[in-house]
Amino acid sequence: MASTKGGGIDLRCFTYVDILQPQTAGFLGTVSRGYHPLKGQASLFIEVSPGMDINLVSDIALKQTSCTPSMQIVERHFGVLELHDYDQGQVRAAGEAILAALDLELEGRLKPRIVSQETINGITGYHSQITNRMRHGNFIEEGEVLYILEVHPAGYALLATNEAEKAANINVLEFQAVGAFGRVYLGGSEDEIAEAAKAAIAAMNEITGRPNKAKVNTR
Repeated sequence: MASTKGGGIDLRCFTYVDILQPQTAGFLGTVSRGYHPLKGQASLFIEVSPGMDINLVSDIALKQTSCTPSMQIVERHFGVLELHDYDQGQVRAAGEAILAALDLELEGRLKPRIVSQETINGITGYHSQITNRMRHGNFIEEGEVLYILEVHPAGYALLATNEAEKAANINVLEFQAVGAFGRVYLGGSEDEIAEAAKAAIAAMNEITGRPNKAKVNTR
């Protein structure tokens, strides 16, 4: 197993998902290239910089636990890993092993920040069509409400989506948890979207970590 300490590793995103909801898990299966997660499993999502160091993260977790990865992505600046297992204890153990082996602390992760959020009521038919063309999840229909949440770092989009689905009867259209910013696209009725948005924002506000300074834009 790799023994390199993580003195130069920037822990950007580190978040547990206790119980993957059906749509969130199903969506991950459409974009992951590894072992697809299933509903009811627990998940750990990590983003580090430099990107190549995600290989160390994977090595530590996979050698010490029974967790399986749905994605490992290495970009120039960031590396991303998602792990999952039916046993929440194994997922927690994977996170603890990673932090210990790389000499990192949970409070060293970046706090998520809300970059923007939009609620569009009664979308038109053409708007629903163009939205549906880019989604990997469910459809949105003409006349429904479209909610879009943008977060930083990107990985927190997974938690936001899962908590929104837990809280309300909505459709998960798309979420992007890799890249410069994370984005969540949800569809449904006005009341259900309001509950989903509240849950997603609450989940972001509950995560502790080091300050993530930037302007906030809400519309």
